[in-house]
Amino acid sequence: MQKHVNKKVLAVVSDLFFVAKISEAARRAGVTVDYVTEEKAALEHAKSLPMVIILDLNFDAVHPLRLIGKLKADAGTKSISVIGYLSHVQGELKQQAHESGCDMVMPRSAFSLNLPQILKRHAGTL
Repeated sequence: MQKHVNKKVLAVVSDLFFVAKISEAARRAGVTVDYVTEEKAALEHAKSLPMVIILDLNFDAVHPLRLIGKLKADAGTKSISVIGYLSHVQGELKQQAHESGCDMVMPRSAFSLNLPQILKRHAGTL
């Protein structure tokens, strides 16, 4: 029996450039995106078990490292893949994100380039 895959992405992003990029890639992959800009909203939306959570690790207003820790500490949301992106020069933040439980940390450029494949893979259409 195949596991049901929720075709929804939770994006904790405020940068309109990435909102547009994620929206376009999601449309092409046949998935929907819920955008949130607050930690509390992110934790609430995560309960609906999106197929993946995309997190701007420079979005300080949501305290990204703390948010990852809370998601991974909760039995109901710990299995959701969390993909974080950041500037390629932020090696220390990358390490901290991994230590907090972020499943994949990518430079912004690689995230932008690979986003269509990432969404298709998580949606099971690749």
